[in-house]
Amino acid sequence: MSIRRSSYLSQLAAPACALAALCMLSACAVGPDYHGAPSVAADSLKAPAFVRAPATGVAAGAPAASAWWRELGDPQLDALVDAALAHNPDIHAAQARLREARAQLMGQRANELPKASATAAAVRMRSPDLSALSSGNNGGGGGSGRGPLQLYTLGLDASWEIDVFGGTRRAVEAASAQADAIDADLADTQVSLAAEVAQAYIDLRDEQQRLLLARQSADLQQRMLALTQERRAHGTAADVDVERLSGQVQTTRAALVPLDEQIAESLDRLAVLTGRAPGDLDAELSAHKPLPTLPSTVQVGDPASLLRQRPDIRAAERRLASSNAQIGEHVADYFPKVSLLGDLGFTAADPGHLVRKANFSWLGVPYLQWNILDFGRTAADVNSAKASRDEAAAHYEHTVLAALEDANSALSRYGHQREHVVRLEEVDASAQRASTLMRQRYAAGVATAIDLLDTERTQFSAQQDVVAGRAELLKDFVLLQKSLGLGWHSDAS
Repeated sequence: MSIRRSSYLSQLAAPACALAALCMLSACAVGPDYHGAPSVAADSLKAPAFVRAPATGVAAGAPAASAWWRELGDPQLDALVDAALAHNPDIHAAQARLREARAQLMGQRANELPKASATAAAVRMRSPDLSALSSGNNGGGGGSGRGPLQLYTLGLDASWEIDVFGGTRRAVEAASAQADAIDADLADTQVSLAAEVAQAYIDLRDEQQRLLLARQSADLQQRMLALTQERRAHGTAADVDVERLSGQVQTTRAALVPLDEQIAESLDRLAVLTGRAPGDLDAELSAHKPLPTLPSTVQVGDPASLLRQRPDIRAAERRLASSNAQIGEHVADYFPKVSLLGDLGFTAADPGHLVRKANFSWLGVPYLQWNILDFGRTAADVNSAKASRDEAAAHYEHTVLAALEDANSALSRYGHQREHVVRLEEVDASAQRASTLMRQRYAAGVATAIDLLDTERTQFSAQQDVVAGRAELLKDFVLLQKSLGLGWHSDAS
């Protein structure tokens, strides 16, 4: 009895050892392991602040990744950005690509598991009477043939490709990194869209404010023209004064037409960005409102935080990881593929006796496939994957350098524009004082209409410059937020 048991255990030992060896082999994966992205501009990224950061108006505190537009204190802008992030077609397309990538990752993970299928069949057939045919009876009605044959089967087929050399796991690794990259693409789309909506909104309020100034200036000039015409009627003003004032009124009124056109374009742009038809926002946004209020200090963080915040850098790094994993996926093709095939089934002529021990059959097949002669196809795929990995590494380096350039340029523009706006406001204050004095002199009859016209034109120009300067500063603020990679939120759907 002990001899039989020992023989039985020895028969089980060989397949058990083989299975254990396969499991140990499957714990490793061929191809290069990913150790992170290459170091790029290490000294710059370790610096405590950006090179072009202005001395005032910015702070090194870590900014929040999303909703920077709420710092401008404009509820309408907040609502527009939120609507765009929810309804813009580009967002919907990016979300669909993310769902597709996650589905592909799920499919790759399923490849690690066995496949099984169930079958069932009921066969009924009648065969000819071969003995009658051999005796020369051609079926003149005398041969009845064999009776109907009935056969019933029920089976379960299963197969499993053992991932001995890790090719499937590398495919899963590549698909996972690719899904992360597309998730970062969605975040990058959110960053760009929020900035685009904010810029279009600032353009709208800038154009509306300049239109209001132009109308006020035209009304003032019209009153000056009427006063000058009265003075000419009394002989205290010349015809040339009337003509010059009349020309200035017409010039100012002519400037209203392109401003109206620009306002309509901005309204339509905002409507499309928020996923609505042109004209749908006219009633909501046509009322003139001032520009949003700029915060006194902007949190910009440091270069290291830029590396973490910008979605395009994260996407480039994840695509590098995916390309690296694809090398191992192709290297695994050098090695044999081991599969286990199995079949369990029942076969009987009577369905009532189908599931019986005597009608049970099984089949187990270990299957080895090795493509030992492919004339360099696998080597070509591996070399192609390595080249793609090197391209992804170069793209990552370019993305990091471009992000540093973008952030520093945006900081420089923002700092210089702040100084420019201060100077423009000083000029406007001086022009207002000069205009007030000149109107007093003109009313007293000690200044000509030409002098007053020049002063009013200077004041109007100064006011327009201040409005345009503030709008440009706000847009520089928006571009700064975009360059820092802000304005996205994680999509968990």
